[in-house]
Amino acid sequence: MTMRSADAASAVHVCFRNVSKRYGPAVLAVRDLTLDVFRGEFLTLLGPSGSGKTTALMMLAGFEEPSEGEILIDGQRIDIVPANRRGIGMVFQNYALFPHMTVAENLAFPLEVRKVPRPEIVQRVNAVLDMVRLTGVGSRRPDQLSGGQQQRIAVARALIFRPSLVLMDEPLGALDKQLREQMQYEIKDIHARLGVTFIYVTHDQTEALTMSDRIAVFNAGSIQQLSDPAALYERPQTDFVANFIGENNRLSGTLGPSEAGEVSVLLDGGTLRIRATRPEAMTAGAGAPATVSLRPERVAVLSDGATMPNELSAAVRSVIYVGDHLRLIADVPGIGPIIVKLPNGSGVPPLSPGADVRLGWRTEDCLALDR
Repeated sequence: MTMRSADAASAVHVCFRNVSKRYGPAVLAVRDLTLDVFRGEFLTLLGPSGSGKTTALMMLAGFEEPSEGEILIDGQRIDIVPANRRGIGMVFQNYALFPHMTVAENLAFPLEVRKVPRPEIVQRVNAVLDMVRLTGVGSRRPDQLSGGQQQRIAVARALIFRPSLVLMDEPLGALDKQLREQMQYEIKDIHARLGVTFIYVTHDQTEALTMSDRIAVFNAGSIQQLSDPAALYERPQTDFVANFIGENNRLSGTLGPSEAGEVSVLLDGGTLRIRATRPEAMTAGAGAPATVSLRPERVAVLSDGATMPNELSAAVRSVIYVGDHLRLIADVPGIGPIIVKLPNGSGVPPLSPGADVRLGWRTEDCLALDR
């Protein structure tokens, strides 16, 4: 749900304007962050530990103060407003439920501090319990619930006072893999039904790709790329993004001549030359070092007589069965290993370590990136 219309400015819900955060003279956690978040979208801040994503979220929530810049909600500065007056829903990784209260009392608390009449509180508590599919657990205490149920209650409590903006900081980090995947879809479904703005922090690439309308990839305190999931995965703009998002083959080489959006790359360690897509943002010219980004699922094992624009001869090192696909590692002389993901039932004959193969891929399936 990325908005691109002429009146996009009126649809901007949250603005970071040249925001920086320093901790002492040596640590710049967030540097000159400028970011627009559209009303009703699901935006994920993704990055490794220490990249600045959580610090950015905490400044928006009011738990950290910007060292420079401004943060606005609906065009009004919010960074000068106390955290408890910002009207933002918040969900943490540790749930932050009151252990001495029942589920219903935990949910009622945000409404009680806002002086909501008791009959309306009861109605809203029942409504949010139904929304997160936990009708009937209002009399239990948090320690009587599973981790997934506690997380649903934490989400319900963030939504019960009907905020227009909800922030989530690694909310699924404490859950096991299967429950985590289930909760991803449940949170995304809740967002779709309510239409409020969600800003979500995670270091999990799959989680970000699954849930988000747009993803802001953070590194060293700044955004490396801001795109929808498909563009981020298929067309990374930097070597860091290509390496951080999903599994990736990285082939080092030197740029050759370019034409019609394509460029030749002479791979390091030999005389092998391949054709790659040249991103519009790339500024380097012929002779400059580059890294070619190639997704494992885009590489094919060529049968006799088959050809593709890019081909390499390789020797199979290992073949691993992963259920829906085979993970093949093949060594290319002078280049090193290349990872290949082959769908089960792809028609490729059984392969054994030591077998000689030809690997191929299309020009549009690999990107030349500034190194």
